[in-house]
Amino acid sequence: MGKKIAMIGAGSVVFCKTLMADIMATPALGGSEFALMSRTEPKLRAMEEFGRRMLKDNVVPGSVWATLDRREALKNADFVVVMIQVGGVEAFEIDWKVPLKYKVDQCVGDTLGPGGVFRAMRSIPVLLEIARDMEEVSRPGAIMLQYANPMAGNCLALGKASPVSFVGLCHGVQTTIEQIAQFIDVPKEEIQYICGGINHMDWFLTLTRGGQDLYPLLARAMDRPEIYKSEKVRGEVFRHFGYFMTETTGHLAEYVPWFRKSKAALDLYCDEPGFGGQSGAYYTWCDTVAKKYEGKNQLDWESTKLGPRSVEYCSYIMEAVATGKPFKFMGNVRNDGYIDNLPADACVEVPTFADDTGVHPVRVGRLPTQCAALCMTNVNVQLLAADAAINGDTEALVQAVAMDPLTSAVCTLREIREMTSEMLEAERRWLPQFKGKKVTPKLAVHIPAGVKALDLAQDPAQAILKRFMDLAAEKK
Repeated sequence: MGKKIAMIGAGSVVFCKTLMADIMATPALGGSEFALMSRTEPKLRAMEEFGRRMLKDNVVPGSVWATLDRREALKNADFVVVMIQVGGVEAFEIDWKVPLKYKVDQCVGDTLGPGGVFRAMRSIPVLLEIARDMEEVSRPGAIMLQYANPMAGNCLALGKASPVSFVGLCHGVQTTIEQIAQFIDVPKEEIQYICGGINHMDWFLTLTRGGQDLYPLLARAMDRPEIYKSEKVRGEVFRHFGYFMTETTGHLAEYVPWFRKSKAALDLYCDEPGFGGQSGAYYTWCDTVAKKYEGKNQLDWESTKLGPRSVEYCSYIMEAVATGKPFKFMGNVRNDGYIDNLPADACVEVPTFADDTGVHPVRVGRLPTQCAALCMTNVNVQLLAADAAINGDTEALVQAVAMDPLTSAVCTLREIREMTSEMLEAERRWLPQFKGKKVTPKLAVHIPAGVKALDLAQDPAQAILKRFMDLAAEKK
């Protein structure tokens, strides 16, 4: 029952290793062929050698080989796992540092905000190239398992521009249900829930155990100082919007306008170190890891021994497709009627089943109005960002950044345009769709002091001319 599995972005060695180990630990996928592809050859060859050792040391049938040729990796593939990060740490530094000059303070910067928008600009064209190659050379019905961030923006673009079967995968729901179980001291296996929303803003619409509503327990738990301190932002959103959602302070504070717009807000709500809200936490971590392993092989510290499968959905979906035994997970898909009060072309994260006929999302219906409203503040950015990335539209790019909740709470429109222009110029090498295009300045109209709006509405030219003549007379 072996499958051909193309791993695109296999230079992400630790994550690639995790997913490959999960697949190798799945008996139904024994005999699979792993085709590894990356543009970073030293890491790619290291991953190839490590993958072969994993097969040998664990006596697992299969094969591992690597290539710089994406189409070669995709040829006759049954599954395509995408984990690309275009521009790497170098681009990520720009995503964080340039907005910080304009007082847009990001903790993670990979999903929304200026950082998330520009990550989408770098990722979407490559994802669409992968999808086009899949149409031409992969097996009919091949499924793309998409891990690259910004998840919702990337998958929205795929849904708009490609017919390939895809599903975006994140572990936010799995990790959050583990946290909830700890908060309320209930085994996670006993908790039933329904989630719906968008990636990184997925709402627990129901939370029960044997018919008992667990939300009152969670509300009391979030009022405990030791829990609230570690989850201030998510706790505040829960308190004011009535539903718990999937992202922690470091992420969620970037998706809303209330917690990072001033030093006072940062000091109050984002005061924990690292991903508890620290400025540039994710970039700093990535840069530290990159420097630590510069010129070294990260896999030298990894064991080839296969253990229990991780929380990642990837291997379970492949197993379900290979065997026909259904598997339920949370998938990011085009909103083809799954959530009624979000746009039809948005990317939504909803319960999804995989089996031997493919991937099947489940209709959630309507979100609570306040939850849909908060999601829409992010969807608006994603819609504009997808248009900008697909069409190389600099105005849509500026508008995407302008609609970002945190950026709009901090910057004027003129500052947003200047910031976007600066980021575009700094990242041009990764943005071929904007070749020969610039962000056009929009110069302000300077109205002399003393000119009334009513006069301007009636006859703007005469009003301004009259004011200049009055000023000249006053000087005489």
